[in-house]
Amino acid sequence: MELRHALAQVSEIREHLARTEVFRGYRSLTVGFSGLVGLTTAIVQAIWLPQPTERLGIYLALWIGAAAINVAVVGAEIWSRARAAEMALTRRTAIFAIEQFVPSLVAGGLLTVVIVERASDSVWMLPGLWAMLFSLGVFASCRLLPRAVSIAGAWYLAGGVLALAWGQGEAALSPWIMGINFGVGQLLTAAILHLTLERSKDPLD
Repeated sequence: MELRHALAQVSEIREHLARTEVFRGYRSLTVGFSGLVGLTTAIVQAIWLPQPTERLGIYLALWIGAAAINVAVVGAEIWSRARAAEMALTRRTAIFAIEQFVPSLVAGGLLTVVIVERASDSVWMLPGLWAMLFSLGVFASCRLLPRAVSIAGAWYLAGGVLALAWGQGEAALSPWIMGINFGVGQLLTAAILHLTLERSKDPLD
């Protein structure tokens, strides 16, 4: 019984360490790439989709496709680093990091389906709601990342609020709402990761 209790305590300690360990799976290069994808998508929309509210299916396909590319690239980076890691603690930390962010992505997907299918007159709200949900994922991940990442979370939250406040009428589904919120936001996040995790000698500062 004592041995079993000791093993259980060791397991709990490892679990706690994994949850408090700084996660290094997000890299500035891949996150920055996702920002460039966002800006490029905004430019493509501005050129080829001047009336997004009249071609909602194409608008959604464009931005969901951009999101899928980014998730695939960042996910592949995390998976490759976790697989190459020799310590089980690093793999557990990667799992926890994913668990922190996935709920906001799932919520965003479900919200999109509901609004498009049941409240199509409110589709203009999607960019703002996406940004706010994304901010929740960023804030949830802050426990595993340097504190400065909360700046990026605040960027997405503020961008979402502004999009909901002024993203109606002629500005509805404007490419620059998404381009500024997510494109610039991801570049900001990449800069923070570079300065705090890749350049700084002490990532906890």
